[in-house]
Amino acid sequence: MQGPSTPHAAAHARPAGPQFIRRHGLTVRITHWLNVLCLSFLLMSGLQIFNAHPRLYWGKYGADADASWIAIGSRQQGDAAQGFFEIGPLRIETTGVLGVSDENGTETARAFPAWLTVPSYQDLGAGRRWHFFFAWLLVLNGLVYLVHGFWRRHFRRDLLPSRDQLTPCHLWQEVRDHARLRFAQGDAARRYNALQKLSYLAVVFGLLPMMVLTGLTMSPGLNAAFPFLADLFGGRASARSLHFISASLLVLFVAVHVAMVIASGLWNNLRSMLSGRYAITHDGEKK
Repeated sequence: MQGPSTPHAAAHARPAGPQFIRRHGLTVRITHWLNVLCLSFLLMSGLQIFNAHPRLYWGKYGADADASWIAIGSRQQGDAAQGFFEIGPLRIETTGVLGVSDENGTETARAFPAWLTVPSYQDLGAGRRWHFFFAWLLVLNGLVYLVHGFWRRHFRRDLLPSRDQLTPCHLWQEVRDHARLRFAQGDAARRYNALQKLSYLAVVFGLLPMMVLTGLTMSPGLNAAFPFLADLFGGRASARSLHFISASLLVLFVAVHVAMVIASGLWNNLRSMLSGRYAITHDGEKK
């Protein structure tokens, strides 16, 4: 006959229902949402700036259209304009999306459409003002996040992968789990997995600094104050290409990040970034 459970067993019994833990501190939450705001306006104003000369080059100068490695534009085909996207020798027709877009019922030659740019109308000066304002706000916000992260040991405690997490077998298993939309539950959900840690570190210490430095390199005034930046990136034309690549990779990261947030539990993840409370569940339970 099985007797009543002992106090020792009861102490190790799993509590019924989800457990709520503190996932994100106030500073992390505020800087996260400021990053969302800044990056949204930086992207749209950056596309406005790109529209003024929708070609990318390598080297110190970028005046020869035939030397561009990426180009978005349009060519006249009879009575209609045809949009195109070129990368190296590959050309893709993109009428209606890139190069030529429908604006108020009229086909307009424009690299990126009006609904993707700030301001919506073509104005390089206004685009630069929007871009510079949110760029400096992003820098200040990033400095606050970095100081807080090092002071509270957020990077070492939460974002630095352990040796076990960096083994090829473990990383491959995480890739397979993510591909199958199988996410951690129970105590394993208290911590970021290795793929999350590596991607966050790459963004914080790789993509964002690259965007800031290449952006500074493209400024004539800062070129005069810090001439080594142009040499560091191989010229302003190369810095512009690297800026575009970094921004594109960041957009890709955000798209994957949002997809994983939705797939792993939209409300639970939003709640953790709004209030800091994250629900830990076990198999068969709901958040």
